[in-house]
Amino acid sequence: MTLRREAFLDQVKERGEYETEHEAERAARVVLALLGAHLVGEVRAQLAARLPEEFALILLNPLQSAEPLTPERFVRATAAWIEGATERTAAWDVSAVLSTVADAAGHDLMDQVLLQLLTGYDLLFGRPQPT
Repeated sequence: MTLRREAFLDQVKERGEYETEHEAERAARVVLALLGAHLVGEVRAQLAARLPEEFALILLNPLQSAEPLTPERFVRATAAWIEGATERTAAWDVSAVLSTVADAAGHDLMDQVLLQLLTGYDLLFGRPQPT
């Protein structure tokens, strides 16, 4: 089931403790653009189908990445794209957005998403995997 834009942003706003919807939207746009560069094929398409259209398009037309980013570098890249962000605030942004994405995706799709990402992304999504 696809989330409506307002519901998606409300969840990101609440989890990120943002004061405005604009802050939540900015975080969502950056994080989804970076995430889209790390997912391919049917998994990316299925995940996009669970997001509001505006954010699905961002996921499907991502920023370019020369190589897969480790979770730590993903957070640093997020910080670089958000004006005034630090690694600490970017980690908060990433968590707020990716935990909302994980809820929208559901368990089975999240398992497929995590298979395409480097070890450690499960924590960014708020879905620690057993070791």
